[in-house]
Amino acid sequence: MQEQSGRAIAEATKRAKPRLSQAAIDAYRRDGAICVRGLLSPDEVELCRQGIAENMANPSPRASVASRPDDPGYFIEDFCNWQDIPAYRDFIFNSAAGAVAGLLMGAETVRLYHDHLLVKEPNTRAKTPWHQDQPYYNIDGLQNCSMWAPMDPVSRAATLEFVAGTHKGPWLMPRSFMSSEAKWFPEGTLSDLPDIEADRSAFNILGWELEPGDVVFFHMLTLHAAAGVGSGRRRVLSVRFLGDDITHAPRKWRTSPPFPGLDDELKPGAPMDHPLFPVLWERTAASVAAWTSVL
Repeated sequence: MQEQSGRAIAEATKRAKPRLSQAAIDAYRRDGAICVRGLLSPDEVELCRQGIAENMANPSPRASVASRPDDPGYFIEDFCNWQDIPAYRDFIFNSAAGAVAGLLMGAETVRLYHDHLLVKEPNTRAKTPWHQDQPYYNIDGLQNCSMWAPMDPVSRAATLEFVAGTHKGPWLMPRSFMSSEAKWFPEGTLSDLPDIEADRSAFNILGWELEPGDVVFFHMLTLHAAAGVGSGRRRVLSVRFLGDDITHAPRKWRTSPPFPGLDDELKPGAPMDHPLFPVLWERTAASVAAWTSVL
């Protein structure tokens, strides 16, 4: 049985790789989020699971618990571990994720920003509230992209949701997830988020039931949120990518994730040309043809 399973995985790995259509690229640029079905092979899913297991067994000092003590489940996050976890590094540098991000962004060059682990254990009630990612970061610019890849089946009720078109701006006030306090930006300097849950029908909300191998890509300004989970575990590896116009934007506060010492090495407005943010993909005729189709 194990031998048959191994052969099945090997054959699945050899299958024709998914290609990114112009319609998918157009949808990403219009809505700020798309789902690419079956992008990761079974071997890549297993590689990510191995990395997550190592990460969970040895959390970094950047790890944090995002659920309350009375939550029957447990929600843990961790960041920036690709240099310490070989499976993460292998996936980030050798999978199609960076190429797909580059094509969606229309970038000439794609750099890694950071990896992000998000694990909700069974029966976690903690919700991830509606928010944009970029206001929490130390970057400015429009060419950016995040991938969200679940390593377990995710129901439509527990999946990541997006408000289509919100990547076009404006920036909205980032608030602490636990207490909803304005985070860093002074009160009144940015608009507050609309109350999306009060009238969901007023917004174009996107979300997909997902299987391992499916990957969601989204812009760092696209409003998104996620519910808690039921009896199933939800392991997610997210990777953030940077395009051509992204520059360093030092903040007076601790960003999420923090990059200690970076302000001493990169000036404000400088390109993200630094060993922490290696180049993953560059646009050539061959690199574009490898992942796009005319469908």
